[in-house]
Amino acid sequence: MHSRFRRTGALVATGAALFTALAVQAGGSAGAQPILDRQPIDKVLGQPTQGKTALTAVKPRLAELAERNGLAEQKLLGILATDKAAWLDRDGRLFYKEPAATKAEKASEPAPRWAKQAVVAATGPAFQLNSKPGSNRVIYLDFDGHTITGTAWNTNGKPATVNVGAYDTDGNPGVFSTAEQDVVRAVWQRVAEDYSPFDVNVTTQAPAESAITRSGSSDLQYGTRVLIDPGTWYQSGCGCGGVAYVGVYDNSSNHAYYQPALVFTKGVGTGAKNIAEAASHEAGHNVGLSHDGTSSQGYYTGHNAWAPIMGVGYSKAITQWSNGEYSNANNKEDDYGVVGSNGLALRADDHGDGTANATALTLGTTVNGVYATGPDVDVFRIDVSAGTFTFAANSAPVGGNLDIKLELLNSSGAVIATADPASGQTNSATPTGLSASINRQVAAGRYYLRVDNAGYGNPLNTGYSTYGSRGAYSVRVTAG
Repeated sequence: MHSRFRRTGALVATGAALFTALAVQAGGSAGAQPILDRQPIDKVLGQPTQGKTALTAVKPRLAELAERNGLAEQKLLGILATDKAAWLDRDGRLFYKEPAATKAEKASEPAPRWAKQAVVAATGPAFQLNSKPGSNRVIYLDFDGHTITGTAWNTNGKPATVNVGAYDTDGNPGVFSTAEQDVVRAVWQRVAEDYSPFDVNVTTQAPAESAITRSGSSDLQYGTRVLIDPGTWYQSGCGCGGVAYVGVYDNSSNHAYYQPALVFTKGVGTGAKNIAEAASHEAGHNVGLSHDGTSSQGYYTGHNAWAPIMGVGYSKAITQWSNGEYSNANNKEDDYGVVGSNGLALRADDHGDGTANATALTLGTTVNGVYATGPDVDVFRIDVSAGTFTFAANSAPVGGNLDIKLELLNSSGAVIATADPASGQTNSATPTGLSASINRQVAAGRYYLRVDNAGYGNPLNTGYSTYGSRGAYSVRVTAG
């Protein structure tokens, strides 16, 4: 027993000497990094690895991986250490596997009825929707199926080619029923509203592949595909609601490899509200955003009628971009700033901000606008005869993000009336109090409408600030 111990000790000593010799050989001195730390990351990880486990393996190389992912080192450390949905692929790129919605969250809300007849394949009005045609950036909501090959999703034992079928709820994937088209349209409206402050075209109309894939740093036309997957290909293995890589939207090399982002209807349900929340969330990861949670929740579920888009907003009618103003927030990143540094700039201002450059209105005619930046304010002018009029500013009709404060000004620019109703929700899909209107008897003359954004309640626990209160709106003046 004693001699066996001596032999073991000798082997340990020999092994230590050998390790030291190898380190000297590799790095030139006994203090150099071990050879293991100099291996390619794919040899260190070997396969996609959940964040906390991955952190143990790669912590000595965290600075390198943070740079690879475009994140601060401490930011990546926090994500891997605390976010159970965070993973590193074998190359050290960060992606997320989102948990599936609960049974209660999957309850489908009724979709408005727009479509009048079924259509074959990806044709018809449901697939010709564009929020900002002509933009050099695109978020393509793909409902009609896609072949995934040559991507990160085809590695590590996954099939080399995966054919994802079309969105389908009635067992007839070759034809889009009126109900299915209604869902497509409502999802598009909601995602388009979430991204309305940015210079990007959210579309259901298949763009050329060159409009999605970035070929190099000089290619200024690119985007992402968010694939709505009704099958069980990846979802059957992860049991998740969606998957997406982080910060890959504007990659100038290997862009297509990290496409698409996926939303699984088997994980989130087939209703428009949930699909849209998941689609905006997964696209958010592509443009660099992390999860909004708390010290005890990976995903903040919100309060009252509000939730952050990068949390989970299935049960809240008002979901907005956030900078972590709610109580116990674990993520204080400026969503607009992060998205801007990952390829999506804010829209240019579309209306004047004072009486001198106010946009002209005509009685009974609707004019559209987008409130895109924090200090923005949009002003409109109208000349009316004496009488009673309704001056209205309406938030987006589906999935509105902008809470409007409306002011009516006289010809001198003095405020004579203000409307800013309290916000809330009728149900998880229907917000209340975002729009504002003023009904008033006025003398003949010129009047101005000033559209500003508003918050509601206390952003800590009852409402939200003006930070995420941005989005599309329309203004209209009518008699009576």
